[in-house]
Amino acid sequence: MAISAEQQIETELVEASRAGNQEAFSGLYDLYIKKIYNFIYYKTLNRVVAEDICSEVFIKVWQKLWQFKSGNFSAWLYTIARHKIADHYRREQQYFNIDDCWDLADKHDFLEQIDNGLNFDKVRVALSALKKEEREILIMRFWMDLSFKEIAKQLDKNEGSIKMSCGRALKKIKNNMPLAIFMIVPGLINIWKSVN
Repeated sequence: MAISAEQQIETELVEASRAGNQEAFSGLYDLYIKKIYNFIYYKTLNRVVAEDICSEVFIKVWQKLWQFKSGNFSAWLYTIARHKIADHYRREQQYFNIDDCWDLADKHDFLEQIDNGLNFDKVRVALSALKKEEREILIMRFWMDLSFKEIAKQLDKNEGSIKMSCGRALKKIKNNMPLAIFMIVPGLINIWKSVN
C-alpha cells in the first residue's frame, strides 16, 4: 500500500524530530497544532484551558518522542492529548468520570458565545445517550470538521467502521436532538438531511 505525500512528510518529520532536530519538530507542531487545539477545546469548551493543555501535549510529545517507534503518529499524539485532558479533569474535578470528560467543561466560557439563550442542557442530554466513542466521532466530524479518513487515522480504526458509527450515532439522536444543535453546529444540517 502506497503512502501519501503527507504521510511521507510526517514520517520524515517524526524521524528527524526523534534525532533531536527542533526545526523538524516545529514542522510537526505546525502540522498538528490546530487539530490538537480544536480537539482539546471541544472537550473542555474553555479557550484558556485548551491552550494550556495543548502546550502540555506538545511538551510531552517532545519529551517522549524517542519512545514512539513506528505506527500511527497521529493516533499516538491524540492519545497523549486524551491523557492530558483526563489529567486536567483529575486535578480540577476529582468527583467526575474522567474517562469520558466531554461533558465536564466550564459552561460559562462556551455559553457566553451563544447569545440567543439556547438551552445547551438539552443538547448535552441528547449527546449523553451516545457511547463515548460515538460522541467523540460526532465532535471530530461536525465540530472539528475532520474527514472520516482523518478520524479513522486518529482513532486507529478503519474508515468504514467510523462511517457506520457516525451514522448510528446520528440515528440515535435524530429524534431527541433539539433544533439548538443546528445553531451551535451549522454544518450538521446537511448531514441531518442526508440521514432523513
